[in-house]
Amino acid sequence: MAVDHYENFPVASLLLPARLRPAVAAIYVFARSADDFADEGDLPAAERLRLLNDYRSELERIEQGATTDHPVFLRLRPHIEKHQLPLALFRDLLDAFAQDVVKTRYANFYELMDYCRRSANPVGRLLLHLFGAATPDNLRRSDAICSALQLVNHWQDVGVDASKPVPRIYLPQDDMARFNVTEESVLRRVTIADFRTLLRFQVDRARALMNSGARLGHDLPGRIGLEIRTIVAGGLRILDKIEAVDYDVFNRRPVLGAFDWPRILIGALRP
Repeated sequence: MAVDHYENFPVASLLLPARLRPAVAAIYVFARSADDFADEGDLPAAERLRLLNDYRSELERIEQGATTDHPVFLRLRPHIEKHQLPLALFRDLLDAFAQDVVKTRYANFYELMDYCRRSANPVGRLLLHLFGAATPDNLRRSDAICSALQLVNHWQDVGVDASKPVPRIYLPQDDMARFNVTEESVLRRVTIADFRTLLRFQVDRARALMNSGARLGHDLPGRIGLEIRTIVAGGLRILDKIEAVDYDVFNRRPVLGAFDWPRILIGALRP
């Protein structure tokens, strides 16, 4: 599990029951391809939005019972119908990807969490629906984990996002002002003391959010519980590694390596 892009999604993980791996893989292909429309290549914004709108049209065809010849939806549709997966969750993902095309700054943490609600939380909710475990308490804790993973990805990738052709800054602007961090210093990828203090604050907030949902991995049985515990442990490990580089994510982007896996697995297996 890499806390990066849609690799957060447990793609047909061996930890998941074999009967659900095709559904998980089909959802992943949908999410990853749509995310790539927003992020990859050099297409103009209008073309990216058109491609995402084509996916919305395909969801409408499913809702209306119309046929499709789109390969992504030919693969996905049987699992939506078999497991009664809410189409609203797929639409939320598309809304978030479209937002990435047009929105590059966030005024406050509320705005950022609204983005996480649509860009990350649907993934966990879809998994819970697949497992027949989408109770209100489980959904709430899953949302906490998924939003925290999205925040981990943002803080891991502050430098990557600042270096894009159209730079993005996910750090809330009111927090930047509070800690005296300017947009210019982020775009120049300068790790000043105030930036370290700001990122420490964001890391602590992401860790608290992750821990608030972590009990879900212990309350759900079997493989799904182990899968969630592994994801949580991996996300927390990335936060530890951000701290270990003294928050200098511009020059030392934290990633999971081979030597991190024993610690992650030990954390996942701990009662």
